[in-house]
Amino acid sequence: MHTEIMSLNVGPQHPSTHGVLRLVVDMDGEYVIKVTPHMGYLHTGFEKTFEHRTYQQGVTYAPRTDYLHSFGHELAYVLGVEKLMQAEVPERATTVRVILHELGRIHSHLVFLGTALMDLGAITLFFYCFREKEAVQDLFEEVCGYRMNQGYFRVGGLSRDIPDGWTDNVQKFVDTFDKHVDEYASMFATNPIFLDRAVGVGVIPADVAIDLGLTGPNLRASGVPLDHRKANPYCGFETYDFNVPVSQAGDSQARFVLRLDELRESAKIVRQALKRLKPGPVKDPNRKISLPPRQELETSMEAVIHHFKLVTEGFHPPIGEVYVPVETARGEVGYYIISDGGSMPYRVKIRAPSFVNLQALEYACVGGQFADLITVLATIDPVLGDVDR
Repeated sequence: MHTEIMSLNVGPQHPSTHGVLRLVVDMDGEYVIKVTPHMGYLHTGFEKTFEHRTYQQGVTYAPRTDYLHSFGHELAYVLGVEKLMQAEVPERATTVRVILHELGRIHSHLVFLGTALMDLGAITLFFYCFREKEAVQDLFEEVCGYRMNQGYFRVGGLSRDIPDGWTDNVQKFVDTFDKHVDEYASMFATNPIFLDRAVGVGVIPADVAIDLGLTGPNLRASGVPLDHRKANPYCGFETYDFNVPVSQAGDSQARFVLRLDELRESAKIVRQALKRLKPGPVKDPNRKISLPPRQELETSMEAVIHHFKLVTEGFHPPIGEVYVPVETARGEVGYYIISDGGSMPYRVKIRAPSFVNLQALEYACVGGQFADLITVLATIDPVLGDVDR
């Protein structure tokens, strides 16, 4: 029987592509036979921009690479530069970074759960997830003045200390958060319509996931227990007690539920970090890296010189190259930075997980129906936060 192949454009206007992705889908009747992603609708040229800014100015651009887990990108960038500079980050600054890093993961997963279910036609969970999402953004705004694209970290520590009472507000949030996660699960985890749409749909075996370069929840949902907080610890994560959720199913349901479990683990890490947060400095004391305190400028000519040099020129890392992997909500993020000894990077290349994760889209969709494609896209990465950079 002769059939004619039909090519459909899905996105960038389609709601499930969120304006940043176009898919050319070849259909044989109701079944998908080919999927070709077209990226670039949110391309910003950040990698090249990094190369024309001082290392400290680069902190402004890192969070904009992923507007949902922006602290993850900030952290990956500053850890890379700190490795070049051999900077000494104070313990208090490191602990605050852990708190914000995990709150950022919670923030991103809440948007994932709400928008992914909405892509499938279930609207209610969106409102519940965004209730807590707004609470997390309130905490971000309280600590640094911005709800998104914070730019709060600095090479050597933080831009400033956390405000009084902030840790109490964080504690109140995490104390009630597990109850809210149970509430989310009750809305979809056993829903027969969701299960029909997700169980056995878009299966990605472990060996294929590794070959395609998947990381983060998508890789762990296929049975590979790689989490860089455990495998390549940073910020002292090896001293925290938390589990890495893993599933062997590799289907769309596993990718949903695994992120739900990760919400609980992130809240557990935040509770531990709050207990170990101690008073102390939040910047590297090295005046060739961190700006001197403002009061020193009135009494020390040396402080004025350091301030002038850092603001007008920046610091000069030694010649070398560096890459530090960080586990963000979407997977492995890393900034490959080459220094030629100048005040600006010679080359910056961002390892953005959304971009890599999309490689699995065709494998997971071919042979399924069009509705399955929407489910797979929603569970691999519904927001595509850092697909372009």
